[in-house]
Amino acid sequence: MEAADQASVARANSQVLDKLTALYLEAFNHAGFAEIRVEMRILRRGQKEIILHCGKQYRFVVDCAAA
Repeated sequence: MEAADQASVARANSQVLDKLTALYLEAFNHAGFAEIRVEMRILRRGQKEIILHCGKQYRFVVDCAAA
């Protein structure tokens, strides 16, 4: 992967991790039951779809290296 591609992937992953952290803190501070689920699907053209389930669904499409 080129440096520009790696920077783009790092930014996209950072967005996903920031949202996951925020959801975790919200769930932790909630006074009742909470559930978080992470789902990853392989898409065409070297991408993955990451879906964070926590009451709502938060969807991200992230470029990834071919396996």
